[in-house]
Amino acid sequence: MLAGFAVAATGCASQTEAVAPVTNLELDRVVLYRNGIGYFERGGEIEGGMLTLKVRKDQINDVLKSLTVVDRSSGQALSVSMPLDPQSWANAALSTLAPGQGDLAVVLDELRGTWVTVKTEDARSLKGRILMVELMESSDDEGESVDHRITLLDGDDMIVVMVSEIASITFEDNELSLQLHRALDASAGEGMFQQVEVDVRLSGEETHQIQLSYVVAAPIWKPTYRVVLDEDGQSQALLQGWAVVDNTSGEDWDEVTMSLTSGAPIAFRYDMHTPLTVDRPDMTSSGVRRRARVSLGETTIDAEPSMDEVSTKEEKSRERMAEKKPAPSRNNLGASGSGRGGGGSMAGRDRGLADLGDDMDGFDDSSGLEGEEIAEEQGLLLDELRNSTMASARAKRVSGLTRFDLASRVTVPEGSATMLSIINESVDAEQAFLFRPGGAGPGYESNPYRVLRFKNSTPFALEPGPISVYAGGSFVGEGISELIAADTSATIPFAVEPEIVVTSQSTDTSTNARLLRIGRGYLRTESFQEHTTTWTIKAPKKEAAYKVLIRHPRYGGSSLKDRPEGTEDLPDAYLVPVIVEPGKTEVSIKLVERTPVERSVSVWDSSIPQVLDSLLAASNLDAEARKKIEPIVNKRKEIADIDAKIDNLKRQQIELDQRANETRANLDAIQKDPRAGDLRQRLTKRLEEFTRDGDKHGREIVELTSKRLEKKIELDEALDGFTFEAPPEAPKK
Repeated sequence: MLAGFAVAATGCASQTEAVAPVTNLELDRVVLYRNGIGYFERGGEIEGGMLTLKVRKDQINDVLKSLTVVDRSSGQALSVSMPLDPQSWANAALSTLAPGQGDLAVVLDELRGTWVTVKTEDARSLKGRILMVELMESSDDEGESVDHRITLLDGDDMIVVMVSEIASITFEDNELSLQLHRALDASAGEGMFQQVEVDVRLSGEETHQIQLSYVVAAPIWKPTYRVVLDEDGQSQALLQGWAVVDNTSGEDWDEVTMSLTSGAPIAFRYDMHTPLTVDRPDMTSSGVRRRARVSLGETTIDAEPSMDEVSTKEEKSRERMAEKKPAPSRNNLGASGSGRGGGGSMAGRDRGLADLGDDMDGFDDSSGLEGEEIAEEQGLLLDELRNSTMASARAKRVSGLTRFDLASRVTVPEGSATMLSIINESVDAEQAFLFRPGGAGPGYESNPYRVLRFKNSTPFALEPGPISVYAGGSFVGEGISELIAADTSATIPFAVEPEIVVTSQSTDTSTNARLLRIGRGYLRTESFQEHTTTWTIKAPKKEAAYKVLIRHPRYGGSSLKDRPEGTEDLPDAYLVPVIVEPGKTEVSIKLVERTPVERSVSVWDSSIPQVLDSLLAASNLDAEARKKIEPIVNKRKEIADIDAKIDNLKRQQIELDQRANETRANLDAIQKDPRAGDLRQRLTKRLEEFTRDGDKHGREIVELTSKRLEKKIELDEALDGFTFEAPPEAPKK
């Protein structure tokens, strides 16, 4: 943040008068964010028409980008001015001085054209401009060696010296030496504290009551939480939250109003201080590239035309900006007391919360677990922990962000990390077990986590951070959370449970298609691909029932069939609770995921009769819909029956043809045998029967085909313009 704003005023008697500090603008409010920025407000009284601010050089861009000055005495801030950042700071040579970069040869090569005086180890003194730096590699009996050769230009003379021979180098350009020192300051972390004066010119010379705000880079505040479970680890728990605030601003934050904001506001860097230029094309040569072509002179009888004089008139207009008197609105936080946000009595905390007004409507501030007694030998006592912390903060929604406004002013010394208590409330909580596919880590592939489940019934959104879990008076594990919004539940793994083993088996099946819609002679059908997973939980007998949460992965486009009671939806999975009753050592649950598969098929597809029969058999088809669809179903069924008869006759006809061909072959084989007369007679009679039956089947096929054509025409006419929407599938009981 700004390193100690210095406020100065100037009299109007002489513009050469020195600007003398009069009154500091004291830091009054700090708002820290989770994206590396901080919002700061200062206020105070100054006299005269000039407010001079001293700003750290590394933060000048953020200040210029966000600076707001409000004169509460009805004055106005007329302009803001500051010295420009010297262009020489962008010199490429200075970048070589960054930590871990560059060497002597590299730095000298970047400084080509610079006048230097080089003294060698043999006391020679060489002066000139750096012309070039060359890498020299050589090898001899002693091995390979690497050196650099520097060439200096002095008038017409080029002087060569090896880097290994140089004892010292003196820069003749004092400005360059100063820049290098500045670069070294920045490299060492010192240059960032150089200050730039920003002058704010105010309207009038009277006394001004100034409020000033700005946004600069600041360390993010870090949340940390503690959850203390009650005696049986179920029902309720104490949720405590702290914010770790780092002050690296260079000044103490003394008795300031502080807010901590959760969310992700957009913030970025933007160079507002360095002069920026835009490359333009150089058109100088366009005026000298013209060259007249030599041409033979000609004579004409026409007079030469005269050039018309062209005059250009410029109209100038000035627009005056209407002066607007500032009407600032400041969010004055009602600070109760001047404490620093630490400790305090339970009664004091309740009084602080009672003053929060409408911001806390509907918030249940439980002060303890009634009827619960914890033995003294358990160590950390839940009620003692509750009373040891005073957390008085109100939650407020601001443009989609959640802001913790601490009700008491706090002090954060410069260069320190301070823990501020923000939450100390009772929440509904329980212990359970959570199994993720893959287990709880190497060696625990089949074991679940022991988890803490609680509902964030506070009005605060809990930022991601570590959560320490206490039960039975001692530490039992810790976990870390994602963002937990208000009125949402969280599941925090904090330990591994090796006694419980979870396994699974999977199968895939398909269901029969059902009708969705009929239109334009096509039917829209739906079937399901079902993925069935059977989860099995095995564990030693326990005296009390316990819950195992199965984190069942969600397959793309699928839905859970026969959803178990209490199942929760995650972005990429289902959280399915399984209760293991007392004395049970093994429990199984079957989860079926259904993925719909839709098809558009012709009414003449072979699968359609079965689909239509299923539709008529559905219990959710009302009388009106049944009356509408039955004629279509009956006509399609008649055609299906005809198709079945034709197929049967064709199969019989093919079989008769095959037997007739076999009989003919046998007759040919015994044709010349005089002793096979009786056999020849029987085979001839059988062949006649095969031929007669085949002809009969052929006539029946022709008749059925003609009948099918008539039925098809009737069905096509019935389907012309016919539409039908099947009712939704009836839920299974």
